[in-house]
Amino acid sequence: MSRRPRRNHSAAFKAKVALEALADGKTIAEIAHKHDVHPHQVTEWRRQLIERAAGVFGAPAVAAAPPVDLKALHAKIGQLALENDFLEGALSKAGLLSVKR
Repeated sequence: MSRRPRRNHSAAFKAKVALEALADGKTIAEIAHKHDVHPHQVTEWRRQLIERAAGVFGAPAVAAAPPVDLKALHAKIGQLALENDFLEGALSKAGLLSVKR
């Protein structure tokens, strides 16, 4: 049994299928067959459309993750690099680590 390659559908196509799934008259299976997609995919696109529809009319967006403080992360990376270098030197002097660079 051969599998068909993964397909990427445009946002417009997904919206069209999801809107068709919301309209009365056809079953999910009929819509999926018509557009050559899996019924579960039609159901998922329909669910996403229902969840995100309020955003179209100006509903407040869900708060995104807080911004990352790059300065603090760079400082932490520098500190860890310094500690690693120190420990590598101390272990190699003690004969517990063979230096391979």
